[in-house]
Amino acid sequence: MSKLKKIIMLAGILSVCFASCTNKNKPEEYQKTEEEENESVVYMTNEISAESLVKMFEVLNVKPEGRVGVKISTGDGKGVHALSPNLIKDLVQKLNANIIECNTAYEGTRHKTDLHWETIKKHGYDTIAKVDIMDEEGEIKLPIKDGKHLKYDIVGSHIDNYDFIVNLAHFKGHQMAGFGGVLKNQSIGFASTNGKAYIHSAGTWSQMADLWEKHVATQDDFLESMAEAAKAVADKFQGKIVYIAVMNNMSIDCDCNGNPAQPLIKDFGILASTDPVALDKACLDIIFNMESSDYNNTKPLKDRINQQNGKHIVEYAEKIGLGTTKYILQAVN
Repeated sequence: MSKLKKIIMLAGILSVCFASCTNKNKPEEYQKTEEEENESVVYMTNEISAESLVKMFEVLNVKPEGRVGVKISTGDGKGVHALSPNLIKDLVQKLNANIIECNTAYEGTRHKTDLHWETIKKHGYDTIAKVDIMDEEGEIKLPIKDGKHLKYDIVGSHIDNYDFIVNLAHFKGHQMAGFGGVLKNQSIGFASTNGKAYIHSAGTWSQMADLWEKHVATQDDFLESMAEAAKAVADKFQGKIVYIAVMNNMSIDCDCNGNPAQPLIKDFGILASTDPVALDKACLDIIFNMESSDYNNTKPLKDRINQQNGKHIVEYAEKIGLGTTKYILQAVN
């Protein structure tokens, strides 16, 4: 990214006035210049609403075909920070989509199917759409070619029920990954309980039993395994996935934490792209270029990401061909 583009990006971060928007009334696909051909477009708005979420999908100019799944995290415990049903309702219903999820690999309120259904109902997701716990009836293996860590990706068997995916992530911190964005949502998020164990162990273990005591991989191996799993899902759908990240309620803790720390950062907006690497990189850049203040304390989240070497997943995902860290940030009103 050129120095001029970085300046433009920072100006967009610090202001809600987006003079660079291509069309103020209607979303419009960004037209790249010749020198921008190797860069991915990441669209951005500061408005967080059901209407703007639909608009951010539309600006990607991708028409879903067949059966659509919208992948979210349904959140543990009280789920105070997970994306709310009211926020995602219009988009999910516009696409006539199912909300899709998988069970977890830790003892919370989603590690068993019956508990997970209770959580889904408590959080209200079943009131806006049909919800599908993809590993409720088993799991399948997706091939991973030339994986450094994983021989395959173990995902919920219901993944075969879908032709098009909206990877709808809540961007925030994470206790183990440093941050959670679309790459994590596509790797850990699509993995079955055994698949999650397989990723966390970097391909050496695929059971919940003894995982956390004996089989957790080194940090970089874990992050690289997540990237490999995310690519396996991308390869399965062959471009029939779009990526959206909502930057609100940005706690240092994940929605998988039933008692997360309170967010100290102001809500920022919604980003969307057809490139998951560019999208996660743009979210990271926004956080790390954001000025910290008494009313917008970015330090704890930056520290969490740095402590867990969270940026490495983006670097490795680019290395294995999942996307690019070079992007154009395009504002949408």
